[in-house]
Amino acid sequence: MQTDTASLLTCNHLVAYGMSMDIFKALSDPTRRHIIEQLYHHGPQSIKQLGLDLPMSRQALTKHLNRLISAKIVRADFEGKEKVHRLNAKPVDELLRWLAPFAQRWDQKLNNLQTHLGTPDEQEN
Repeated sequence: MQTDTASLLTCNHLVAYGMSMDIFKALSDPTRRHIIEQLYHHGPQSIKQLGLDLPMSRQALTKHLNRLISAKIVRADFEGKEKVHRLNAKPVDELLRWLAPFAQRWDQKLNNLQTHLGTPDEQEN
């Protein structure tokens, strides 16, 4: 039995885009998504500021921040004696570029379905 060697090869599109699975793992947790939203809406914050509305210990928050930092979604820089956390948009932009073709395909499918079903005004007549 002869096998086609081309069928044995796989193409990892995440590697092609330079993304690691860390970004998916980081975004999979609701607490980490909340931290990202906080940084997005309120700008750079210290761990103390980030922890004000999170019912968890500083140690637990640090673990979440470290996961976001290792995924390169968040950067931590010292400003004086205080460590300040801020968003790093590049990995998220890469993820959005990777997801864009999937979103376009689903938009097209939904538009086709809407066209097939007609608008609500057409259905009443």
